[in-house]
Amino acid sequence: MLSKFLTIFKIPELRGKIFLTMALLAVYRMGFSIPLPFLNQKGMADRVEDLTKSGDTLGQVMQIVSLFSASNIGNSTIFGLGIMPYISASIIFQLLGSVYPPLERLQKEGESGRRKINEYTRYATVLICLGQSYFWIRALSGGFGSDQYALILPGYDNFYCHLIGTVTMTAGTILLMWIGEQIDAYGIGNGISLLIMAGILARMPSAAGTLFGPAFTKGVRIGTDTGIERYLLLTAMFIGVIVWVIMITQGQRRIPIQSAKHVRGRRTFGGQRQHLPLRVNQAGVMPIIFASSLLMFPMFLFQQLSQIWQEQAWLSQLSNMFGGGRGFVYNMSYVGLIYFFCYFWTAITFNPKDMAENLKDYGSFIPGYRPGGRTAAYLEQVMVRITYVGAAFLALIAVIPTIIAASMDIPFLIASFYGGTGTLIVVSVCLDLVQKIDSHLIMRNHPGLLDSDS
Repeated sequence: MLSKFLTIFKIPELRGKIFLTMALLAVYRMGFSIPLPFLNQKGMADRVEDLTKSGDTLGQVMQIVSLFSASNIGNSTIFGLGIMPYISASIIFQLLGSVYPPLERLQKEGESGRRKINEYTRYATVLICLGQSYFWIRALSGGFGSDQYALILPGYDNFYCHLIGTVTMTAGTILLMWIGEQIDAYGIGNGISLLIMAGILARMPSAAGTLFGPAFTKGVRIGTDTGIERYLLLTAMFIGVIVWVIMITQGQRRIPIQSAKHVRGRRTFGGQRQHLPLRVNQAGVMPIIFASSLLMFPMFLFQQLSQIWQEQAWLSQLSNMFGGGRGFVYNMSYVGLIYFFCYFWTAITFNPKDMAENLKDYGSFIPGYRPGGRTAAYLEQVMVRITYVGAAFLALIAVIPTIIAASMDIPFLIASFYGGTGTLIVVSVCLDLVQKIDSHLIMRNHPGLLDSDS
């Protein structure tokens, strides 16, 4: 394995891609050390800690946003919004592409249509950034509903400074979007996914300190919250989730394919039996990211409305239902959206009619099914079934943090890092990165990292 790893850096093109990717990720991480100039950082840290400890919905929204958007919005740095506005714009255009005919035609135009849609997505990202950053600065000006915290320094709480903060945070998100696109074009791996993974990995050490820190201060005592059996159980569950994620992510349903025989002169071609691999988790981690993004809107909306109309008890009840990520209504909505986006994403990326036509053009067929419409119907039926299994896996991974947090009295964000969504994102992105490195090695007649042969 060491020799294979060293081989990566012996290939100039691949070495350059890896170093460029690492340099761009370093720029991304440096941005979190550059706060907005007019903020009271001490007051901001105290207010965020107060919101987190009190279980306030806004504090929970900030934690979830930080997990999925490669951001650190609690510190309000120049990259405070992270990549979430770009993800939101992508969701909007993915949904519009299935119901709005002009966008649907653009999707079918191939590479030129994809570039046009990406251009529209960038414009939409700028508009979303301007709106989100302005309302965030206004929320900072109001101390998040508390007069005890002065989050903006005296003399800077005016429209001019609010405008500067809005433009700065918007420019930070646009820079992150550009970094992701540069990684896609000139680096290795998926740029946006790598940014999200880097943000998760950067928080894992602090989450580990919060989880295992009491054991060093209170000592390890059996039967308490610092008992050795509790840490052993958490470690076993963490390893089990990783193994399970790898199995499902790499899992395939292999459809047998028979190629027709062709006789040319005295030689016979074809007639071989092969297989068509269909991934169980065709959508990857995108359904979880999309579902989490959409659920933040009712969570934040009901919180704000309940503060404006405090006499309306039903608004407070809705705020509690969607707040915290632990309520039954929130989890059921989460699972439902995951199923929806799994089927939606699979319908976009997998077209059984085109695949059936390609098999027919190459003289291949699925035994027992006639080429054309019958083959397409069979492939669609198989894909519907395995997508159901893949969506169930994603839904279970999404609610594991809730189960762990409730049963073992662990903060929800720590459970998300080590027991569910965070682990899924990191493992999936790492597998995709290794596969792309493998493709570069195999193209140059080198053994891949995943090959068993030495």
